[in-house]
Amino acid sequence: MHVLLVGDGQLGSALRNVFEATAQHELTIWRQPTFDMTLPDTADRVADLAPDVVINAAAWTNVDSAESNPDAAYAVNALGPKYLADGCERCGAALVQVSTNEVFPGSSGIFYREYDQTSAVGTYARSKLAGEIAVTRRARRLYLVRVAWLFGSGGANFPAKIIDAADRLGALRVVDDEFGNPTYAPDAARAIVRLIETGRFGVYHLVNEGWCSRHQFAQQVLACSGREQVAVTPISHKEWQRATQPPLHAVLVNQAAAALDIRLRPWAEAVEEYCRQESVPAH
Repeated sequence: MHVLLVGDGQLGSALRNVFEATAQHELTIWRQPTFDMTLPDTADRVADLAPDVVINAAAWTNVDSAESNPDAAYAVNALGPKYLADGCERCGAALVQVSTNEVFPGSSGIFYREYDQTSAVGTYARSKLAGEIAVTRRARRLYLVRVAWLFGSGGANFPAKIIDAADRLGALRVVDDEFGNPTYAPDAARAIVRLIETGRFGVYHLVNEGWCSRHQFAQQVLACSGREQVAVTPISHKEWQRATQPPLHAVLVNQAAAALDIRLRPWAEAVEEYCRQESVPAH
């Protein structure tokens, strides 16, 4: 199987590691600056390459900056996936489009399954939902994969920010009324590869098992990285000013992939491995 992997961020790097470790498939990687998927000729390039599967792991992920850069966010998160889907249709390739829990409104007490009604708030979320709509309309052989609170090696993710802030400040204030599913990039990558191997197209929520608040997430990171002594004060999201407010309870349920026996381990275990892999010494 010839796989075209687009993007080399946290998830893209984890996917590359999985494919290179197994060495069972031919792998082509397209990354910036040599490749820009926001250009219309992306469809031509995909069709000319004619891979068996295209995995789109590229995205504009800076939620707050999307508010001041809407054209750029939509170009990467909506137009780019559209061009990839067009190319896939022309050569018969399957497409894996990675999306986010933020396409849901995040109503209190609601747990979102794969085919629940979406309703995005904020530029980032709307651009990701636009990408979902674009690929759904164009790609017949589609795996639409949603993740949440993604973290992995080398990224500017929540655990890395918590560890950095703990070392710089000595005490933290973290929101305790925003809830989600921490998702470890290597676990999501392995699940995506297993999903492709099933050949069963559809919508999937590939998140680590369980859910938590941002405050609980931070506490687990500190405990696993040897920083248990750092005080973490729980605060309301209203006390943490930012350009946009993510959904407060966009908690995903993995039902469709679980039916195929594809499950990710509990999120707390994944955080433990992340901290071991990063080996960040406590100050």
